[in-house]
Amino acid sequence: MSMICIGITSYNLQDEKLRTIHYSHLRAENSNAIVFKIKERLKPDLYNNKYIVSVKSFNNEKATGQLLINIKRDSLTKSFNVDDVLFTSTALKGIQKPLNPHQFDYSKYLELKQVYHQLYLKQDELLLLSDSKTTIYGYADNLRTTINEKLIEAGFKKDALSIMNALLLGQRQTIDKTIYNNYVNSGTIHILAVSGLHVGILLLILNFLFRPLLYLKHGRFLRPLVIVILLWLFAIIAGLSPSVTRAVAMFSIISIAMHLKRPTNIYNTLVISAFIILLFKPTFLFEVGFQMSYLAVLGIVSVQPIIYKLWKPKYWIIDKPWQIFTVTLSAQVGVVPISLFYFHQFPGLFFISNIVVIPFLGLILGFGLLIIVLVLLNILPNFMVITYSYIIDSLNSFIAWVAQFEDFLLRDIPFTILQVICSYFIIIGFVQVYKYKTFKWVAMSLFGIICFQGISFYNINKTQNDVFIVFNKSRFSIIGQKENEKLMVHHNLDSLKQTTDNVIKNFKVGESIERVTSDSLQSVYQFNNKTILVVDSLGVYNGLSFNPNSVLLRNSPRLNLNRLIDSLKPKQIIADASNYKSYVKRWKATCEHKKIPFHYTNEKGAYILK
Repeated sequence: MSMICIGITSYNLQDEKLRTIHYSHLRAENSNAIVFKIKERLKPDLYNNKYIVSVKSFNNEKATGQLLINIKRDSLTKSFNVDDVLFTSTALKGIQKPLNPHQFDYSKYLELKQVYHQLYLKQDELLLLSDSKTTIYGYADNLRTTINEKLIEAGFKKDALSIMNALLLGQRQTIDKTIYNNYVNSGTIHILAVSGLHVGILLLILNFLFRPLLYLKHGRFLRPLVIVILLWLFAIIAGLSPSVTRAVAMFSIISIAMHLKRPTNIYNTLVISAFIILLFKPTFLFEVGFQMSYLAVLGIVSVQPIIYKLWKPKYWIIDKPWQIFTVTLSAQVGVVPISLFYFHQFPGLFFISNIVVIPFLGLILGFGLLIIVLVLLNILPNFMVITYSYIIDSLNSFIAWVAQFEDFLLRDIPFTILQVICSYFIIIGFVQVYKYKTFKWVAMSLFGIICFQGISFYNINKTQNDVFIVFNKSRFSIIGQKENEKLMVHHNLDSLKQTTDNVIKNFKVGESIERVTSDSLQSVYQFNNKTILVVDSLGVYNGLSFNPNSVLLRNSPRLNLNRLIDSLKPKQIIADASNYKSYVKRWKATCEHKKIPFHYTNEKGAYILK
């Protein structure tokens, strides 16, 4: 009970919205004078550079809070650095909710970071007030920038540099999308997120480097102190992500216990590190990285000993790969349920890629840290640049080779939160059965299996319905007709958009649809005794022998909506996101005047009939 009270208190103390000077409690206008400081640089999209910023003043009043800033990209756009203070005058924009079923809710994700509004700006709408560094994050960002500039001068190319940033500095914003997807599809994306594996290797390196300190009078206290300080400096430079924060907190405790010669229980260490982190950052509990990093470690410490005991090779050359395989498999056991829930895919060749990558990760990290030190001292020889670039390029090539076997990548797997809970219930039950071999745990495991099967049958039964849906897709039209577990999609997407678009994919996974077929768009649709007429850019609707229940306007038809309503007498007008916004605004006013419902998918989301 006391832990719950501490958690509630910690969360409320850090909830910025409860503070009276939060910008949301101050008077907002159409054009607000805002002074803000850059807090975090995000991965840019095709159109904007993105930043998380902290508000310093709002309409000349002292204020707090965080905003998402979108700065339009062009040839003259320059990037800003952490701790830069800027001024702008603009309107606050809400963060759009999902407009299609089962779409990722970016607004909810940002709310966990206490970001509730965003700004869309151009470069000339910003005034730089200060570029001095005032926080440790600013100095860390400045150090990362300096390292990158020196690495570029030394001759490292873009792809190698982006992987170095991810592996050594915890920054994944610059990784090419194709390379990133290769790591995801091969089951090795975890090595690009600085986590327990990286910090554990770093701890071994630091223990070796500072071993001479043990010969000093107070060396047994000095060495762990230096190591812990360096670990936390590394965490700050890496951006204090949930995974690296968790790893550094855990290994700091392990390091101190090792030097105090105290026995350490890994479960206690995990709980202590989680408690300390959540005390200061309670919203980390909802971060995917935080959840997966802890579950991976729990899987390793719980399941790996069981698997390893199944076979103990006599020879070292066989034993080491077997150990790596058992660790990799145990980590997957820990994260598979939550991974299926969030990402709906499973890399079947994860064990091959990890057996090759993990043994060389220590070399890559150690060599990389040495290169960073040498480049900062301006004494990095060219042959090391060529050698390390070759290592990184070889790593990328191997990952791409594994990722090309797409038949082994299981995609679009429906998995609900109830299935996640049952899965972990079953895993815990099996581990306890192995340890204690009691009927109680056997019964619990069987109960978990029965619950999992029951939920699976319920999910299948839930899909047995019919749905007509007009999806929201900018500049395109997508109409879906679902019959039980089958979906017919009518669209005008080009071949490239079809392969990269997630609208149908998300709906397919969320609704547990087994088969999807495609067709061209039609002029009339029938659904549950209702008729939907589609009017496209030609604007043709005369001479109909029926009165439609609804009219869908797509591709900006030039028509007189008053005349259409008087002629066809529909009960509702629908407009998808393929229409010009100026047309939609005029149609909306007409419908309000005619007192007829108007549904615009870019405002109200997808139009759904069940």
